[in-house]
Amino acid sequence: MILEERTYTIVPGQLAAYLDNYERHGKPIHWTHLGTPVGWFVTETEVLNQVVHFWRYASMVEREQRRAALYADPEWNAYRLQAGTRVIKQENRIMRPTAFSPMQ
Repeated sequence: MILEERTYTIVPGQLAAYLDNYERHGKPIHWTHLGTPVGWFVTETEVLNQVVHFWRYASMVEREQRRAALYADPEWNAYRLQAGTRVIKQENRIMRPTAFSPMQ
């Protein structure tokens, strides 16, 4: 199992609009291809205006297959172009659990 953390820094003042747009337009496409995420969050301290979401995959192969299907979807690509105007920065980390992690 792997856990992917994706962090997007949003233009100040645009966070609510970004989330609303994602929920209405991006989420149906995104979740169809990637499945239900572990969770979506917004930052309250430190670096503000960030959206952080986590995705769980059985393997890197599964992740690559799901993301390839997502990026092959013309509706997703149209959404990304539009939503990307509110994104300043994107960060991505892939983590694997330790032997004693409750999440395997």
